[in-house]
This record gives sequence, C-alpha cells and structure tokens, in this order.
Amino acid sequence: MNVGTKSVLFGVHCILIHPFFVAFAWWKMFAFPWDVRLWLAFFLHDIGYLGKRDMDGNEGEQHVVLGGRVMGWLFGRDWRDFTLCHSRHWAKRVGKPYSKLCLADKLAFIVTPTWLYLPMARMSGELHEYMRVASSRQVCGNVTNSELSLLKSRDPGVWLEGIKLYTRRWVEQHRYGVRDHWTVLRPQPKPENAFEAQG
Repeated sequence: MNVGTKSVLFGVHCILIHPFFVAFAWWKMFAFPWDVRLWLAFFLHDIGYLGKRDMDGNEGEQHVVLGGRVMGWLFGRDWRDFTLCHSRHWAKRVGKPYSKLCLADKLAFIVTPTWLYLPMARMSGELHEYMRVASSRQVCGNVTNSELSLLKSRDPGVWLEGIKLYTRRWVEQHRYGVRDHWTVLRPQPKPENAFEAQG
C-alpha cells in the first residue's frame, strides 16, 4: 500500500479525522461552515493522495487534482480553484492565489494534537519524509533561527513544534489574503493543468 493511500486511510490526512479539524479551523477563522459545499471540500481536498508514492514529491504535489476536479464537476470553476489552491505550493506553481481552504488546512494541522498527529504519521510512514522535506523547504522560506533549530532536530516532537510555529506564523501573516512570498518552489515538471479540465 502506497504512503498516500495509508495517509488517507489512517495517516495524517485520515478521511475520518482530518476533515473535522479543517472544519473546526474554518469555524475559528471565518464562521461555522453551514454550506454543504464547504464540507465536501473538507472531505475531498486530500483524496488525491490515494495511490501516491510520496507526499511532498512530484507525485504528492499532484494530490490536489482529484478533489479539485470533483468539486469543479459538481459546483463549477470557483469551487474547483478553491479546492486546488488549498496547497500553497500548487497555487504558487500555477500562478493562482491560495484559497481560504489553504488557511483552514494549515490551521487544522496546527490544532491537531501532537499525541494524535505523531502516531498517525508514524503508522502511515509519512513522518520521515515530512521531517526531511519540511526542514529543507523552510530554510529558504522566511523561517526564524529558533524555528530552524527545532526543524533540524531528529526528535519528532521537537521537529513538530518547529513546523507548527512556522505554520502558525504563515497563517497569521496570510489570513487576510496577503500575497505569499514565503513559499519556495523546487524545480520540477509543470503540474497537470487541472484548471483547463473544466474548460
């Protein structure tokens, strides 16, 4: 079973847990999510990790496409873009602004308790990749020295504290739609153009 599938079934993107943290984060940041389309986006935005062999590599970054296409097919272009651009890296790569779903998704990560996050990340096999990729990505991404020292730790709890501090600062800085200058892209092939899939 690929790591992406494990993530959706019982890892940090678990379909039975993660969407509720996203909903809670949306409530904290914006308002209670009464719109059923929001709930569908909460449940579908990470469904594209199914079958992916990595989480933050070339394959994993394409995870936004499936949920975006489903939301676009059901509700149109705006909801497609809303779902696709929950990834700040994807949004930056295709030249679109990150969506409010991105903000809620990041806050959901922050409010997920360590005692829950770390066991899920270990069981799915995601933790090692996240620790390796996150620390190298953040080096160029407006990270503070104290955060960087935490991110370089081999202790998962210490590393998680660092990435949550960084992510909280990103959310606070960008919650009102400020242009994202923090996100640093690594060279890779242009992503599949899901924006053209709806015509």
